[in-house]
Amino acid sequence: MAPRANWKGFLKIGELNCAVSLYTAASTSERIAFHMVNRDTGHRLNREFVDVETGKLVERDDQIKGYEVTDGDYVTLEPEEIAAAVPEADKMLDAQTFIACDDIDDVYFDKPYYLAPSDKASQAVFDLIRDGLLRSKVAAIAETVLFRRARTLLIRPHGKGLVATTLNYDYEVRSADAAFDDLPDLKLKDEMLELASHIIDTKKGKFDPSTFDDRYEEALAELVRAKIEGRKIRKRPEPKQTKASDLLEALRQSAGSGTNKPPSGKVKAKAREKAGAKSEKMRKAS
Repeated sequence: MAPRANWKGFLKIGELNCAVSLYTAASTSERIAFHMVNRDTGHRLNREFVDVETGKLVERDDQIKGYEVTDGDYVTLEPEEIAAAVPEADKMLDAQTFIACDDIDDVYFDKPYYLAPSDKASQAVFDLIRDGLLRSKVAAIAETVLFRRARTLLIRPHGKGLVATTLNYDYEVRSADAAFDDLPDLKLKDEMLELASHIIDTKKGKFDPSTFDDRYEEALAELVRAKIEGRKIRKRPEPKQTKASDLLEALRQSAGSGTNKPPSGKVKAKAREKAGAKSEKMRKAS
């Protein structure tokens, strides 16, 4: 069964135009969800809004949005006033700019969506746009109104279709300076850097999201099962943080050197040779 489209409109590049559908590429709907319940009765709770000054319950018809101008002073907005501010949706993804696929800082990436042709009549134009982007190794920057907001999207080839990623606006992305300014400039020993590089080299691999485990989700599932079955809940030990004074020894242990010397170039060459021979032996045995 085909997924339900989140949005339908048209993708336009120059004089090329085709009907497209937007589908959610990443969703949290499969995560474990909890409800708030009454500890004594076990009954589910309803959320209600209470006036912070009078303590009285406020009915839905009397609830409106407000923007705090000063402490405790709000300018209120009626639903129709907010609706009037929503940009007019023309259902058009109009690509005006093309950039290299790696020419954008991924800190601006918001949420990915799959983009596919809505009907057979649009298939040929859609394929032409996709293959054109692929051949030129570029992505398209397009704007449209998506879910009542004006959004900028980065559109790239993805398999048989396209992936459209909504982008954060510049004012939404915080400067890295605020996070990194207070970090001191430490002078690390060459031995530390060589050990760290050795550890990284031995653990190189390829991106495979199927190997990623959501340990929090698994822990929640196990917690729920234990509660249902009446089993005792095991407490997780607190992780030990590596102290600066133990950093070099931790690196040595991680590298598995077993000595006070970092692995030299000759040692690393022998290790690679040994690993290659073992790999070849396993290949022949299989």
